Amino acid sequence: MTDEAVNKINAPQGARHGDGTKLAHVPVLLQQAIDFLNVKRGGCYWDATLGSGGHSFELAKLLGAAGHLIGCDRDETALKLARERLEHPPAELAKDWPKVTLLHGRFTEAGKQIPHGSVDGVLADIGVSSMQFDEAARGFSFQAEGPLDMRMDRSRGETAEQVVNHMGEEELANVIYEYGEERRSRRIARAIVRARPVKTTAHLAEVISAAARTMKHSRIHPATLTFQALRIFVNHELDEITALVNGKTAAAPSVLKDGGRLVVISFHSLEDRIVKDAMKLGEKEGWLKILTKKPVTAAQEEVERNPRSRSAKLRAAEKV
Repeated sequence: MTDEAVNKINAPQGARHGDGTKLAHVPVLLQQAIDFLNVKRGGCYWDATLGSGGHSFELAKLLGAAGHLIGCDRDETALKLARERLEHPPAELAKDWPKVTLLHGRFTEAGKQIPHGSVDGVLADIGVSSMQFDEAARGFSFQAEGPLDMRMDRSRGETAEQVVNHMGEEELANVIYEYGEERRSRRIARAIVRARPVKTTAHLAEVISAAARTMKHSRIHPATLTFQALRIFVNHELDEITALVNGKTAAAPSVLKDGGRLVVISFHSLEDRIVKDAMKLGEKEGWLKILTKKPVTAAQEEVERNPRSRSAKLRAAEKV
C-alpha cells in the first residue's frame, strides 16, 4: 500500500460540495457493489456495515415492497442516522419500499439473528467512515483535538486512552507493528510510555511525531500508522472481518443462499488480505466461486469526487 493510500485512509478529506462544504459520508464503489450483488427484486440483502445507509438506500430502491433489507452497525450514532433515512423514505418511494430490519452490534452478533441460508446477498464496506473521522470527540483522527476513544461502539470495550496508558511497552510496540505495519514501533512505544499519561489525540500525535523522526520525503503524517493500529486493536477489526468471511460457517457465508453473493470493500492491505485469502479458501473447498480475480478499484472520476475511494478494493464471490 502506498504512502498516499495510507494517508487517505487515516486522514480522509471527505467528498465536498462545489462550494467546499463537506458532504455526508459518500458510499464508495456504489454502482460496482450493486452490480456484483446482482440485486433481485423481492430479495433479502444484509448490509453488514450500515454506516449512514448510503449503500442500503440504493439497495432498498431496487428491492421493492416484497423485499427485505437487513442492516447492522455497532456505531449507535450511525445506526440512528441510517434509521432516519431507511425507515422514512421519500413519499414517491414509500409505496414500493422493502421491509427494513436494523440491528445494533458486530458482524458476528448480527449474523446470529439472521436465519441460515435466507439471504440473497451480503455487503460489507469495511473500515471507518468519514463522519467518524470528522467528529473530533470520537478520537479517530489526529487532525483535531479530542479524547482518545476510537471505539466504534462507545457502549463497551476499552478505549485507546486505556491502551496507550496501561499496556506494557513491548506489547504496545507489537500492536503498533502488527496492525499499523509501522517499522518504528519500538521507538514510538517507548516514547508513549515515557509521556504517560496521554489523554488526547493531539498529545499522542505530538509524542509520536517527536519519536518517529519522519523522513522529509514521506507523504504521510508520522502518527498515521500508529493511529490506524490503535483503532484496529481497540475495535478488534481484523478478528471481526475474519469472523464475517473466513470459512463456510462464518457469519456471511452461513446466512447466504446458494447462488447468493458476497461483496466486500476494504481500505488497506491487512483487511484485503483476509478477504482475499478467505475467498480463495472457499473456492478451493468448492463452496464459493470468486467473481473478481483482481480487486475492483474506483475510476479516476470517483476518486476526484470522493478521495476516500482511492484506496478502496472490492472483492466479490458467489456461494455455490
